Amino acid sequence: MKTAGGSALPVFHLFSMPLLFNRLIIAGVGLIGGSLGLAARARGLIGEVVGFGRTEANLKVARERGIIDSYTFDPAEAACGADLLLLAVPVEATQATVEKFLPFLSAGCVITDAGSTKEQVVNLLERLLPATLPFVGAHPIAGTEHSGAAAAFKELFEKRLCVLTPTEHTDRDALARVRALWEGVGMRVQEMDSVTHDRVLARVSHLPHLIAFSVMNAIQNAQQPGVDFLTYAGSSFDGLTRVAASPVEMWRDICTSNRDALLAAISEFEQALASMKACVATGDSAGLEAAIERARTERQRLTKLRESS
Repeated sequence: MKTAGGSALPVFHLFSMPLLFNRLIIAGVGLIGGSLGLAARARGLIGEVVGFGRTEANLKVARERGIIDSYTFDPAEAACGADLLLLAVPVEATQATVEKFLPFLSAGCVITDAGSTKEQVVNLLERLLPATLPFVGAHPIAGTEHSGAAAAFKELFEKRLCVLTPTEHTDRDALARVRALWEGVGMRVQEMDSVTHDRVLARVSHLPHLIAFSVMNAIQNAQQPGVDFLTYAGSSFDGLTRVAASPVEMWRDICTSNRDALLAAISEFEQALASMKACVATGDSAGLEAAIERARTERQRLTKLRESS
């Protein structure tokens, strides 16, 4: 176990309230996992935090920033005494990561995730895990385009939404404890079935990322001799394409694991774009005005929703 100074670190708590979890394993100490570690420690919700990952340099940053107490590449060492395992890894890495820990986790250890797609993960883990290891699917809808432990910050989750995706098999006590953890770091928590979750997030998260990636690729493919288009990009371009800087592996997995819902969302977008294109092509000013006004009104409604949450 790698700790500061090579010895066990003392764990201090800001509050006298009982801990929700005594020993948390964060598998994948990036933006989400790292921010949860910072936020939960700051609020006295958890005791010891152990980091588990692929890159020692990133885990060292996490330890230096106080996100974790220690780190290890040995799942048996990490699992000793753990009562919560957070899977904050790319979706397609979920199974391999869980299988590393399965032989070593004690009965009653809660397993949860932070993935942006849920149906595949929920179905997989409910088949894979024994009844003694309760699983609660979770998606904290918060993030930035940055990644790694260096990007983590404890305020990331405040006033944001977390969706839990329990099933008829979900342990109610584990569900309550996971809910309390996300509420404890400042999130609003709702429950939703995994299929509905994936259909909703395909429209409001996955499609916007795909559009941002596509706009950046279209700009690279555009040709104007002697002109670098990006030198003329303003704030509207920045806002539209900000998330194009997101981690490649994570978004590759999101797109493939939510294929059907994302394809439906892409088709809907193509129809909306084709309608706007037709208005431009025919000089339909009234049609353009109506489409822009409709979009403007809905965007203003989003602003009000943000302000009231």
